[in-house]
Amino acid sequence: MQRLLLERRISDVHDRLVRARSELAVIDEQLDVVTDAAEEARLRSLVSETPLAAREYGEAQRHADVLTRAREALASTVADLQRRRDELLDHVGTGPR
Repeated sequence: MQRLLLERRISDVHDRLVRARSELAVIDEQLDVVTDAAEEARLRSLVSETPLAAREYGEAQRHADVLTRAREALASTVADLQRRRDELLDHVGTGPR
């Protein structure tokens, strides 16, 4: 692989990795808030035993579940990008000088 092309690919993967990590940090913060809200709604549902409280809990939990799946997908993307970056860096270390 040409060194210039390899360096460009490393730079691209690095930029994508930085963005994905930043997005992951945001999702982690959002997930904390949404999970706390779902737990509060669950407790209100248990205490009040009303259909409205149960529906609010169900909705809050669905939001938390969706955000959890999004976080898992993004964490997988981060791991893939880290693997790709490491592979490219290995090529730099073993390539011709």
